[in-house]
Amino acid sequence: MATTEECHSIQLIDGDGLFNDVGTDRLIKEIKLAECGLSYAVVAIMGPQSSGKSTLLNHLFYTNFREMDAFKGRSQTTKGIWMAKCAGIEPCTLVMDLEGTDGRERGEDDTAFEKQSALFALAVSDIVLINMWCHDIGREQAANKPLLKTVFQVMMRLFSPRKTTLMFVIRDKTRTPLENLEPVLREDIQKIWDSVPKPQAHKETPLSEFFNVEVVALSSYEEKEEQFKEQVANLRQRFFHSIAPGGLAGDRRGVVPASGFSFSAQQIWKVIKENKDLDLPAHKVMVATVRCEEIANEKYAGFTANESWCLLEEAVQSGPVAGFGKKLNSILYTSLTEYDAEATYFDEGVRSAKRKQLEEKLLQLVQPAHHAMLGHLRSGTLEKFKEAFDKALNGGEGFSVAARNCTDACMALFDEGYADAVVELANWDSSKVRDKLCRDIDAHVASVRAAKLSELTSSYEAKLNEALSGPVEALLDGANNDTWPSIKKLLQRETESAVSGLSDALSGFDMDEKTKEKMLTSLEDHARGVVEAKAREEAGRALIRMKDRFSTLFSHDSDSMPRVWTGKEDIRAITKTARSASLKLLSVMAAIRLDDNVDNIENTLTSALVDTKNNAAVTDRSITTFDPLASSTWEQVPPAKTLITPVQCKSLWRQFRVETEYTVTQAISAQEANKRNNNWLPPPWAIVALIVLGFNEFMTLLRNPLYLGVIFVGFLIIKALWVQLDISGEFRNASWASFFIYQVPSHRYEPSQKVS
Repeated sequence: MATTEECHSIQLIDGDGLFNDVGTDRLIKEIKLAECGLSYAVVAIMGPQSSGKSTLLNHLFYTNFREMDAFKGRSQTTKGIWMAKCAGIEPCTLVMDLEGTDGRERGEDDTAFEKQSALFALAVSDIVLINMWCHDIGREQAANKPLLKTVFQVMMRLFSPRKTTLMFVIRDKTRTPLENLEPVLREDIQKIWDSVPKPQAHKETPLSEFFNVEVVALSSYEEKEEQFKEQVANLRQRFFHSIAPGGLAGDRRGVVPASGFSFSAQQIWKVIKENKDLDLPAHKVMVATVRCEEIANEKYAGFTANESWCLLEEAVQSGPVAGFGKKLNSILYTSLTEYDAEATYFDEGVRSAKRKQLEEKLLQLVQPAHHAMLGHLRSGTLEKFKEAFDKALNGGEGFSVAARNCTDACMALFDEGYADAVVELANWDSSKVRDKLCRDIDAHVASVRAAKLSELTSSYEAKLNEALSGPVEALLDGANNDTWPSIKKLLQRETESAVSGLSDALSGFDMDEKTKEKMLTSLEDHARGVVEAKAREEAGRALIRMKDRFSTLFSHDSDSMPRVWTGKEDIRAITKTARSASLKLLSVMAAIRLDDNVDNIENTLTSALVDTKNNAAVTDRSITTFDPLASSTWEQVPPAKTLITPVQCKSLWRQFRVETEYTVTQAISAQEANKRNNNWLPPPWAIVALIVLGFNEFMTLLRNPLYLGVIFVGFLIIKALWVQLDISGEFRNASWASFFIYQVPSHRYEPSQKVS
């Protein structure tokens, strides 16, 4: 026999019916039962008290159950139910030693505990050994018959019980051959089975449906110990590989996986103690549910504490992780594989349901990390798109082509990154993240597109401003009949150039014709607006322009030389010409003439402001005559095209005349002064008198040439003084006249004398 150190035993249920769950769990851990899966067997023995059950088990399975001391008399040795691991038998076999029946120590409680322990043994055991005396075979009142009745009666309390092996061990076999004893025993067993009340569903069910009956016989341990040991050793061989097909164990369909044995046994005993019917299939599902849930919880807790997962979760919060999906899938599959390994022998439906729940919990746990990874992937892809897009545009690539190529490349990059981050167990839809990325890319493209279009438009508008403002101002400054046709031609030429350039630039944006046409029309409107704005600006300076033109024409001759008012100029004609030119400028600036419409603004202004006869007629008729300028609009000119209204023109002309009147007056005064200054020589009659009276002196000079030389020298001296002192200029300024007046004797202008 093996040493006691090779076996482990505990009291599974004490004499008071209390289940030793702590001891059971400890035993299962010591013998590593949980690792066996379904590869284990349970053997139980029942029989009358002091019939040698513990002795048989110790020799058969090398256990160390307490045996009866024959020298102290026959008394109860085993109380409750004990359990131990069989030493040296494969697969792992557990053996239960039940308290003997028909003991005087139990008294009236014997039947109750006997039935409870029997039902427990049938529910958890694959093989039940029934220990009986050889001399009880064939006897009506043998000690084994109440035991068999108990076994068969409690069997009816098991719903859908599994087929159990009943091995009848005949002790202290006599000389009667076993071949003769076995038929008698089987007949007795059948009679007991027939006599047991059965449910209606099992009225006709034969014994073989519930039990495999085996019969063995052993010699007396006390009288024939060596023979007993030999027979036990042979019997022991039958327990090797008992769960294999054709083995000693019965039906294995209802077996509970080894990791759930402790919980299953505890729950079975609880139901039995509560005197309830034991539904083994339901119990099997319940055990599977509890154990699979426990295993799932253990794997979930292990996953949350997994160092690789913790590092991965921490890393993905700060940025994308290369190989995220592969790493996460490895951790997930490891946890689920461990669950499958531990729960593989439990009910398939329960196991699959709990596995699915575990998957859902794990996926729920890792989903935030996966979302963070996708967020990093999306933002990173968007940044790469922006860089690639800007680089392509700076490289001269067309806008639409660059947007399309960069979008395709970046979406392919995102798909590649998502494939690297995919969680195989999850059926998560990435379309929302992908759609969000597409929307972000489209928004960025639209933003850049708007900026580029605005930049293009602003560029061409600036070119139009530069090309139109200066020339229009110059043309309006030199207002004449060709001013507006020239402005119109300039506008058309510059607009066509700008529109053509913008149209070519827009071809790279892949725009629809309607939008493109709208932008080109807007540019044309802008060009027209520049001209109109400049015209309005110049119209606000109309009075200044008119005065400048009048001053230019009035003060300069046809060669643009400053006029010197010598008295020969026709100031009236010059004034009329200058005013007509100023009126022409006013008529040009009075309205915008970019269309082909014809107006009569110039004629109206001329007839109302310049024509002398008309003005006289108006003066004569006073207010009874219609004034063409007494209006706020021009005929044939829309108000939007009007720059200066008729009323404003009249007011400007009046102010113009007032401000230029002084210039004309100054010119007239200069001309009169010039005429006076040119009359410093004596009158003609005085010159004739001098010639007549000085004839004799003249003749004397002719006779004496010396006098002529003296006179000539004197003339030169006087002429030199005349030029040097600018005597003629002084005369023009009347300085010498004032000098001579002041030299007149004062007595000629005394106040006491009257001036006639």
